[in-house]
Amino acid sequence: MACRSGARMNCKEFEHRIPEFLNQTLDYRYMEAFREHMEKCDSCREELTIQFLVTEGIKHLENDGDFDLDAELGRLLEQNNKNLRFHQFRLSSRRYMITTALILVGMALIFQFG
Repeated sequence: MACRSGARMNCKEFEHRIPEFLNQTLDYRYMEAFREHMEKCDSCREELTIQFLVTEGIKHLENDGDFDLDAELGRLLEQNNKNLRFHQFRLSSRRYMITTALILVGMALIFQFG
């Protein structure tokens, strides 16, 4: 599988992470690179679709037989987007609090010793 996406994640790593993505256990450290690679690499996006179809299709066949691949995969991707945005918000909030604390400590030191 050749990839010329230029993404931070290569095809081999992407394929290795597909089960984690489908099970919604993909670590946030990899999520952005995974999504970026998926958007740029047609062959990996196709592999994700195939693996999704196999895993989810079997579940639906066992239960009720109805399955809309595009809608189900779209829901999974949207949930992943929400999780990624929430995690990015938490990281930016944490950075803001740390930066504010460092500024306050710095100001306290300046006033105390300056």
